[in-house]
Amino acid sequence: MPEWPEMESYRTMLAQRIVGQPISGVEVTRPKSINVAPEQFSQELIGRTVWFVERRGKTLLFHLDNGKRLLLHLMLGGMIYFGQPEDKPERTVQVSIRFPVGEISFIGLRLGYIHLLTAKEVENSLGKLGPDPFDKRLTLERFKERFARKRGSLKTALVNQNVISGIGNCYSDEITFAAGVLPSAQLSDLEEGTWERLYGAMHEVLNEALTYGGYMEMPFTADDTLTGGFNERCRVYDRAGEPCVRCNGTIEQSEINSRKAFYCPSCQRDR
Repeated sequence: MPEWPEMESYRTMLAQRIVGQPISGVEVTRPKSINVAPEQFSQELIGRTVWFVERRGKTLLFHLDNGKRLLLHLMLGGMIYFGQPEDKPERTVQVSIRFPVGEISFIGLRLGYIHLLTAKEVENSLGKLGPDPFDKRLTLERFKERFARKRGSLKTALVNQNVISGIGNCYSDEITFAAGVLPSAQLSDLEEGTWERLYGAMHEVLNEALTYGGYMEMPFTADDTLTGGFNERCRVYDRAGEPCVRCNGTIEQSEINSRKAFYCPSCQRDR
């Protein structure tokens, strides 16, 4: 599932291409991926211009010139491709939006969706999201406060979008590894120094992942050589059975609240 780095990368690449561009065409092949009838969806979008593209957590918001928004959540398996129709991958496209400069293909929206909403509806939908990891107001003290009333495992809290927005399965494991703490560690047991390492690791890991294009490997455009570059740099995620890059122990996989978790039992602690 796309997380903070993937969605921030999409936001940047889309903004560079479609801001100021009018929508010239819309195609919907899966009506369940949108929230209004396909005919209404097309009628309300064609001729509208995208003013800017915003990211909130794992969602993207396309701000239109009439005040409405397109809210995109890719969920599990969702991807975006931008280019000419003849260049798009051999994948099923649920929604496509055309511009004079190219076409956005929204792929894999079996669980994901793109909804046409008013500004008020967006706030109702996203109002409970926790702060962005890079929100300047999210100091170390406020970071700790976000977890203060939570119980259970660290991983469960890290992927809770109402605590901090944008972190999911992959980066929660990478962050806990970088901080040297087990994803199964109980929040109530964590030491002061661990919170400091987690706070720093969150910024370090997410920044590195963004720099290398995130871990999802399908290119955004035909000439995109960046997207997916972080996949080979993951230290623990999806690396079960491989040697730890830090201590040469063996990476293990477990399940925490029905979520896969990857970690090194040799160099990650429980507090």
